[in-house]
Amino acid sequence: MNSTISSLLTSYQQQIIGQEQNLRLLLTAALAGGHVLIEGVPGTGKTQMVKTLAKLLDSDFKRVQFTPDLLPSDITGSAIYNMKEQDFQTLKGPLFTNVLLADEINRTPAKTQAALLEAMEEKQVTIQGETFQLPEFFFVAATQNPIEFEGTYPLPEAQQDRFFFKLRIDFPSLEDEVSILQMVIRQQQETPELTSVFSNEGLQALQKEVQSVNISKEIADYILKIVRKTRELETIQYGASTRAAIAIAKTAQAWAYLDERDYITPDDVKIVAIPSLRHRVQLSPYAELEGSDIDDTLKELVGSVAVPR
Repeated sequence: MNSTISSLLTSYQQQIIGQEQNLRLLLTAALAGGHVLIEGVPGTGKTQMVKTLAKLLDSDFKRVQFTPDLLPSDITGSAIYNMKEQDFQTLKGPLFTNVLLADEINRTPAKTQAALLEAMEEKQVTIQGETFQLPEFFFVAATQNPIEFEGTYPLPEAQQDRFFFKLRIDFPSLEDEVSILQMVIRQQQETPELTSVFSNEGLQALQKEVQSVNISKEIADYILKIVRKTRELETIQYGASTRAAIAIAKTAQAWAYLDERDYITPDDVKIVAIPSLRHRVQLSPYAELEGSDIDDTLKELVGSVAVPR
C-alpha cells in the first residue's frame, strides 16, 4: 500500500477505534464513487466516522438532520426574489458539498428522500428549472436507527438500491470502549488537530487509478453467479439486480487497490459482497419466521458459489 493511503488508514483507525473493517469499507465506497447507508444505534460513532473521513480527505463536509418536516428545497436549495436587484437569486442547499452526512434519513418523508437520492444518482440538482452540477467528488453517507420505527419512513428497496454498501455498526468490545473513553478524555485536555492526507485533486486522481484495476472475465462471471443466485434461493423473496453486480465490481476494484494490487481476487469479491447485498435482497416470510439472519444467509450463499481458478 502506498504511504499516503497507509497514512490515511492509520490516522483513521487512531480516531475511530474498534471499527477497522467498516472504516476500510467506507473508504472503499468513497474511492469507488458510490454512497453508503450506515445502520447503528445512537452513540456508536456514525457521525464521527463520516466527519473524520471528510477531514482526512480534505473535503467540504455538511451534515443534515433529517426530520419529518424537512422539505426537498431544504437540501437542494431554492430561488428567492432579491428586492434590491429586482431579480431571482439561487440559494444552494447543503447538497452542494463533497461529503454529506444525511443523519437519520428514515425520519423524513419519501419526497425529501427522493430529492437526495436523485442527486446521488445524477450528480446534479434542479432548482426552479435550472440545473446545477454537484462537485466531482460527491459522497453521501446516510444513517438510520435499526431499533426505533415510530415516526419513521423506511427507505423503499428501490431507493436503498442506490447505495453501494449498507454497513452495520455494532457496540465496541470492552477493550475498545475503554480506549474510546480514554481518547475522549485526553482530547478534552489536548484538543489535537487532525491533518488532511489528500487534496481534492489528489483524491480524484486516486479514483481514476481505482477504475483501472483489472477485472478478469472469470471474476466478472463469479460476481454475476453470486448475484443471480440471490434470485434462485427459496429463502430469499426478492433477489438483487444488475446494479448490485456493478456495485460489487466497483468496490472490489477499490478494495484491491487498497491492497496495492491492480487485479481483483475472489477474496476481494467475498469481502464486499455482503455489505453490497444485505440491503438489496429480502428474506422470504418463511425464512424470517425461522429466525434467519440476512448476513448469515448471504455468507452461506457466497460460500456455495464455485470460486474461479
